[in-house]
Amino acid sequence: MTNLFSTPAQTDFDLWVKLKQARIEAVLDQILPSAQTLPTDLHSAMRYSILGGGKRVRALLCYAAAELYCPQSSSTNITITDIAACALELIHAYSLVHDDMPCMDNDDLRRGKPSCHKQYDDATALLVGDALQSLAFSILSKTDLTNNAQQQLLMLNLLANASGSQGMAGGQAIDLAAVGKPLTQDKLETMHRLKTGALIEVAVLLGANSAIYSANPNNKDSLALRVFAGNIGLAFQVVDDILDVEADSNTLGKTTGKDAENNKPTYVTLLGLMQAKAYAQQLHTEALLALTPFSEQAQRLQQLANFIMNRSF
Repeated sequence: MTNLFSTPAQTDFDLWVKLKQARIEAVLDQILPSAQTLPTDLHSAMRYSILGGGKRVRALLCYAAAELYCPQSSSTNITITDIAACALELIHAYSLVHDDMPCMDNDDLRRGKPSCHKQYDDATALLVGDALQSLAFSILSKTDLTNNAQQQLLMLNLLANASGSQGMAGGQAIDLAAVGKPLTQDKLETMHRLKTGALIEVAVLLGANSAIYSANPNNKDSLALRVFAGNIGLAFQVVDDILDVEADSNTLGKTTGKDAENNKPTYVTLLGLMQAKAYAQQLHTEALLALTPFSEQAQRLQQLANFIMNRSF
């Protein structure tokens, strides 16, 4: 139902979000092996873990960054931006499946339904994560995706670096090692810029680079986009820490209070609730300032920054 008090710009953005979420869901559905394809249990679990849930923030950022250089497309054909967005969602979903396992965060709830290892079993969940990660690089490396091999290799390299030990996996390792230990704000920021921020940053960069046909993002553009994505990626995590304290499990679709229960360092435990909110607002402001050179072309990225900030507070 449309909010009667929403502005035309907000209504337009809400429609854009719904269209892009539907598009990425449809492309993922097409790319994933069917549940009837052997091994059926694994493919069923893969589809369970990624379809029908989530805000698709990383895919939305990818689409919005592409629109800096290419106008919004209504084509039903799968584009290189669609594939980049799918690869991001596959990597993100694999990380959530593994993150929920007993050897990691041991969480029974994800996107409002049982986690993969609870719906299936630990071994299947481990294989689901492995398979989703492999599929991400498989679809992004297909030889018929683009005739610009250099650009394709760059995109693969960006995604691999953001996913590995110098990115998301490294951040998770730091997170696990930090349980029960005090961290300075600098060390906490390093952890989250890797664990959460790296994939959000690469979502913006992949979107921009997927639009290479119309305009090659220059070094100045790339720097501005990195600053934007770095700040909004960290803000995303600060907001997550706040929601872990303030929200309920039904609203978030995952178990709240787990960080406190597991004695994990967060921005709330380090700064306090009010100061954490102020820090999130500061990061949001700095992210928007980085988009100044793009003027009105960056409207979708600006709106997504607001979307990330206003998830609950």
